[in-house]
Amino acid sequence: MERTPCRQFEATRASLTILLPLLLFAATSVATNQTKPGASGNVSKSWSIRWQPTLLVNGAPIVFQVNPPTRLESLSGRWLDHEVFFNFDATKKSWYGIAGVSLETHPATYLLTLKATTSGGKEISFEQKLRVRSAKYPSIAVTVAKQFTEPSPEQLERINQEKTLKQDVFGRIEPEREWSGSFRPPVNARISDVFGTRRTFNGKVQSMHQGLDYSVPPGTPVSALNAGIVLLARPLFFEGDCVVLDHGQGLLTLYLHFSEIKVKEGEHVASGQEIGLSGGSGRVTGPHLHVAVRWQGIYLNPATLLALKLP
Repeated sequence: MERTPCRQFEATRASLTILLPLLLFAATSVATNQTKPGASGNVSKSWSIRWQPTLLVNGAPIVFQVNPPTRLESLSGRWLDHEVFFNFDATKKSWYGIAGVSLETHPATYLLTLKATTSGGKEISFEQKLRVRSAKYPSIAVTVAKQFTEPSPEQLERINQEKTLKQDVFGRIEPEREWSGSFRPPVNARISDVFGTRRTFNGKVQSMHQGLDYSVPPGTPVSALNAGIVLLARPLFFEGDCVVLDHGQGLLTLYLHFSEIKVKEGEHVASGQEIGLSGGSGRVTGPHLHVAVRWQGIYLNPATLLALKLP
């Protein structure tokens, strides 16, 4: 789980440079007749692959829209060594799947591999190349309480225990989809720190800001970005009082530094449901809300996820 504080400041030109290109979402379409043969040979019709955002960068979530050459019984994908789960949307007659690009991914061309079973029982497959570019993220210096950069032996023991807990929570991937429709902001407030900011704590400890910070006073109601199941709802050393929601298919959202938690572990929550009140618990420089998005072990830019148009 992400372990960084918020520094209250206005979005800089560098921040806008990151956010604005990612919000240009006229989806790219690729169609080809070069269908890769499966167990039962070629399919003559073409595939159509669309994705959002059109510009893929390290740290970006992605939604794939696939229109296959024939009716399918099932569809699965492989992207950057991760499985992509697809669901069929009958209204648009398309298959949709969510994926992502980690911050550590280098600029290059990568392969999306699709495997499907047709309604007639035939196996077909398809490959599409996608270009990933490098995003530019800002850097700042932050001062926090000494205990968060030089914890005591007792605090280190707690940190290690929580690390094991978080590894267990983050290691779960449920293939069933819980989310429905587009993701929505957790609060109506300005963003005070963007995703990807490189931070230096107290002049020596370095980390990457792996979420969005919202400038809100303590006690502000916080709502779920989408429907999901509560995986975690408890206080942690760095994160403070926090909630983790599982939206299915390896997609999680994290809400940190609460003053009060309003949900319980195992509870199913609806999109927009209140899950807690903002605060200043954990490693922070002041009250705020930190929201993170995690997909199958990697952190993604929440601002981009909130801009995706989903079925």
